[in-house]
Amino acid sequence: MLLSKSETDKIFGEYGLRLSDEQYERLYKYADLLVQWNEKINLTAITDPEGITVKHFFDSIYPFTLFELPQNSSIIDVGTGAGFPSCPLKIYRDDLKITLLDSLNKRVNFLGQVSECVGLGADCIHGRAEELGKNPQYREQFDCATARAVANLTELCEYCLPFVKTGGVFAALKGSGGEEELHKAKNAVKILGGKVEETKNYKLPNGDGRTLILIRKISETPDKYPRNKGQMKKKPF
Repeated sequence: MLLSKSETDKIFGEYGLRLSDEQYERLYKYADLLVQWNEKINLTAITDPEGITVKHFFDSIYPFTLFELPQNSSIIDVGTGAGFPSCPLKIYRDDLKITLLDSLNKRVNFLGQVSECVGLGADCIHGRAEELGKNPQYREQFDCATARAVANLTELCEYCLPFVKTGGVFAALKGSGGEEELHKAKNAVKILGGKVEETKNYKLPNGDGRTLILIRKISETPDKYPRNKGQMKKKPF
């Protein structure tokens, strides 16, 4: 379900990352659960050992080594799906506190089992970002929000920035076309209380291009946001 420890060590080591035996075993257990559950519900099209190692696990961990994420930070993973990037990241950075948000209850059930079996201590929530983003229990309560392959960046900003505390960061994990999306999203970033801090382009070990977009929260998000999906489509920023 996962490449061998030596193969995994080689992939991660070329980028200056090191996995302990315990971290590898936890990732292995996670991969095993992913493949088992994927036979019952649609979690991912990537189930081969190399794909899971590189496109899921490495791609979830590496971008968070490219910027400073303080110890004991709280993270909400919006539209987390099968738990990427937060679950592998939590295994690599056990100090982090993770909240996993997804709109499909079957996926949330899977995430709950992963958290229990792998020892993540995750808060797994079934809900929609546009609704929870207005809930005082979650609104502007997190040091970091993140999302991977959920929607275009303009919509992602509206989904994610309301969760971030002033001074915190939204880390958007995008493909190689991320900078083009960023150009279109600049007005949304400003209105929602963010400021583009940095973009980092990098390649996965298999050569696939990626863009990490870091948006710093510099002021509170206006109360009217996030809007529902229909309003987002009808009246973009």
